[in-house]
Amino acid sequence: MTLQIDGLRKRFGTVQALDGVSMTVQPGQVFGFLGANGAGKTTTMRIALGLLRADEGSVTWHGTPTRACPRRTFGYMPEERGLYMRMPVIDQLVYFASLYGVARSKARSDALAWLTRFRIAELADRKADTLSKGNQQKVQYIATILHGPDVLFMDEPFSGLDPVNVALLKDAFIAMRDDGRTIVFSTHQLEQAEELCDAVAIIDHGRVVTSGSTLEVKRSTGHQVVRVATSHSADLAWLRSLPEVTVTRAGRDFAELRVAAGMNPQSVLRAALATGDEVLRFEVADPSLEEVFVERVGALEADERTLAAVPRSVA
Repeated sequence: MTLQIDGLRKRFGTVQALDGVSMTVQPGQVFGFLGANGAGKTTTMRIALGLLRADEGSVTWHGTPTRACPRRTFGYMPEERGLYMRMPVIDQLVYFASLYGVARSKARSDALAWLTRFRIAELADRKADTLSKGNQQKVQYIATILHGPDVLFMDEPFSGLDPVNVALLKDAFIAMRDDGRTIVFSTHQLEQAEELCDAVAIIDHGRVVTSGSTLEVKRSTGHQVVRVATSHSADLAWLRSLPEVTVTRAGRDFAELRVAAGMNPQSVLRAALATGDEVLRFEVADPSLEEVFVERVGALEADERTLAAVPRSVA
């Protein structure tokens, strides 16, 4: 009983937008679809929603092709604003919900409850074009969920939001997940994905580079990260005795180190203690999603540049 995306391929003219995209989203998950602009995230979502047709492949929800599922099964929040700018906020929220069969009285009460939750209840009778971009984004989110969809697709939902509104939207994500909804959102802001997502897929140039639970993806590199601070943190000369360690961050407060696969991170602690300095901080962690993204996507691009440089007669 999953959202199953299997072998999607899509070409626009000479551009191969999707090249065999496959991934599995479990019910009730927050799933992050990660990649740079143009990687294929939006195209995948639009195919899943039936807005585009794939050249090859399929998308199913609980085994049924998504194109055959009832309309209210899904909610979609595009990156572009989809509001009627000259229409009052409450009127268009009621209108959008009514398109999915929600009674107008219920749509109005639910919309007002969400506007209150997002701290913009006083904007209910204002026209959308008088709202800030952040408040327009919150109204668009409400329009996406008001009919109670089982699956939410959201394209860059945090774009243009200040930290306060980002926090409000994150809370809404968690509430929807706890209510059993499945959330798939695309982003290139990896720190937000790491905080929210149960599982992720990294896509680059139309291909899934890696996917799985967030923890599995973070551990897929095979190495660990050590953060260490001593009473003389700026002096990292003691690390010269550890050739298996790479310094990835050298700040005044602490150093962040990449420990090679198979090396015991305790070796770093022993080397720090051997300096005679006081060890103020020692932490072993998995790499961040940002580190995984840079490592996986960067390696793939390097391989592609190498292949492109090989003469055709040799390749």
